[in-house]
Amino acid sequence: MKYTSDFLVIGSGIAGLSFALKAARYGTVNIVTKKERSDTSTNLAQGGIASVLGQDDSIDLHIQDTLTSGDGLCHEDAVQLVVSEGPDRIRELLDLGVEFTHEHGGDGLELGREGGHSRRRIVHAQDMTGQAVEKALLARAAAEENIAFYENHIIIDLITQFKLYRRGAVTTMSDESCWGAYALDISNSVVKAFLGRVVVLCTGGSGKVYRFTSNPDIATGDGVATGYRAGAVVANMEFVQFHPTCLFNAKVKNFLISEAVRGEGGRLIDARGRAFMSEYHELKDLAFRDIVARAIDTELKRSGDECVYLDITHRSAGFIKERFPNIHGRCLELGVDITREPMPVVPAAHYQCGGLLTDTRARTNIRYLYALGEVACTGLHGANRLASNSLLEALVLADRAIQPAAADLEYRRAKPLPDVPDWDPGGAENSDEAVVISHNWGEIRRCMWNYVGIVRSTSRLTKAKRRISNIQEEIEEFYWNYLVTADLIELRNLTTVAELIIESALSRKESRGLHYTLDYPFKDDAQFRRDTIFRTGEK
Repeated sequence: MKYTSDFLVIGSGIAGLSFALKAARYGTVNIVTKKERSDTSTNLAQGGIASVLGQDDSIDLHIQDTLTSGDGLCHEDAVQLVVSEGPDRIRELLDLGVEFTHEHGGDGLELGREGGHSRRRIVHAQDMTGQAVEKALLARAAAEENIAFYENHIIIDLITQFKLYRRGAVTTMSDESCWGAYALDISNSVVKAFLGRVVVLCTGGSGKVYRFTSNPDIATGDGVATGYRAGAVVANMEFVQFHPTCLFNAKVKNFLISEAVRGEGGRLIDARGRAFMSEYHELKDLAFRDIVARAIDTELKRSGDECVYLDITHRSAGFIKERFPNIHGRCLELGVDITREPMPVVPAAHYQCGGLLTDTRARTNIRYLYALGEVACTGLHGANRLASNSLLEALVLADRAIQPAAADLEYRRAKPLPDVPDWDPGGAENSDEAVVISHNWGEIRRCMWNYVGIVRSTSRLTKAKRRISNIQEEIEEFYWNYLVTADLIELRNLTTVAELIIESALSRKESRGLHYTLDYPFKDDAQFRRDTIFRTGEK
């Protein structure tokens, strides 16, 4: 089965939808998404979008905060671009009907503050910003006749010129280019070919490679893994951001406590009530995320406690309920009244700062293949993402990608789409060995959490490399012998992402930003003030 469109967008978060809405002016758009269209990391984003809108703020200040957070690895052209164009993208969201929180008694937007920011500049919709943005974008996309959604489809691999040449579907290898992707329809186990003259990966991050994460279940690194297998350059995968404050509760697995809570005065304390962040950084609870996460990790290892606590009880109950209705309500359901008692919290894998390397137009090294959002590495985040810069990056780069993507479309329209062969399962059979999938899934996540977490060492990383390599061999054998399932595809992608994180971490023999290793505890600008680059041919 084949589906064709001018633009193929894989993912339905803020990056994919923002691009699709603008691309629909130029041609047809197919949006392929793994679950329902609203099941995205965007939908779970609480804090907001960083943008220079306050009277006491400036573009230069936001740039400097971003560069400081990135610890020497930010691409300054990307930082300048994203920060400068941010206010215009916020105004676009307002025009689309996003209901941001406004100041009491005024027309201006209420601006919050989060860790690492020198000014209040976080545009938000109470503590459910992502949901408000996703709702508005989906409503507009649903009304657009040039956009079609294909829900419950997971991509297996990209369709490239090289792959078609190898299978005899085309006679030349004129360039390294992308024509689409094979995807599994999860509802009926049918593999379909989605062809597009321009292909855009917006698949999000890979937080599920870790045992504890703030990410939804869909975050299995599909875009990075498929891009890497197709020959796309991957950069900076060692920089995994652990959010300092996920709720520690047996009844929930990934409920984030927004950094905005600390921005409004929340303090981190230990089980004995001691506020400890002043011992780690002059900004205390508003230090950068890498510093706060390592501080909590150190405190837990020192004390043997299972969690620390985030206390905002000194603010009025009315303020807390109005500013954080979602967090207050969810915690109350779980038996924690945050107006009266501190919240138990632990760090959890949160954001992938690396990804498929792109330029400031979202182009990868594979022609006609773009990457947007968390799957991409634009150079904005460097070694540590500044809070609330991620949604901003998705908006700005989606806008920047439109012009070259439209030009690519015009060029490719003059040529027919290739005759792509149907998915060939070969001699694969149905498997009755589901235990292999579930066991390896758990082993990967435990291995990554224990050996490739907040604090690393060469010994731990080497152990992790051996274990992941063994699992990879088993999963590849399983992949080629049995019919594909969604679980198998995700597991295959997780092993690829795990390999990239480990290899990247082993190659960086220093500590910088989110990568901290006991064997090389200091920063080495002379040797390692550069991106960590990996690339492979098709497998």
